[in-house]
Amino acid sequence: MEDLISLLYNGHHSLVVANGEVCTFNGRGISDLYVLLTNNPGFLREASVADKVVGKGAAALMVLGGVQEVYAGVISTPALNLFHKSGITVRFGQEVPNIINRTDDGICPVEQLCMDYAPAAECLPVIRKFLGRNYL
Repeated sequence: MEDLISLLYNGHHSLVVANGEVCTFNGRGISDLYVLLTNNPGFLREASVADKVVGKGAAALMVLGGVQEVYAGVISTPALNLFHKSGITVRFGQEVPNIINRTDDGICPVEQLCMDYAPAAECLPVIRKFLGRNYL
């Protein structure tokens, strides 16, 4: 995991996933995790993940993908709770009540959308709808 964390920060990536091979990503928000879960779900199964910012939406995608361990530079309390309930090993730099949006004037839209959904599987349809509107 230390190598992944180093690659995350020294390579200026947004996400690093290791599962036999190491892949780096530089997309916005949860888009890379969503594409991985949708197009190559086996790569997430039992993977190690290092991510700079993990909110509940990202945590839900990782849980659904079956990741084994996670490092988050910043993690929201709802994301941390979801990881704990799912039995995923998690380390983090800083815990915050919620992930803040890019303009620093409110909660991240994906964090807000996932707030009222308890199991990770309930978050997927709202994430899919959000990303379909905004990214994909």
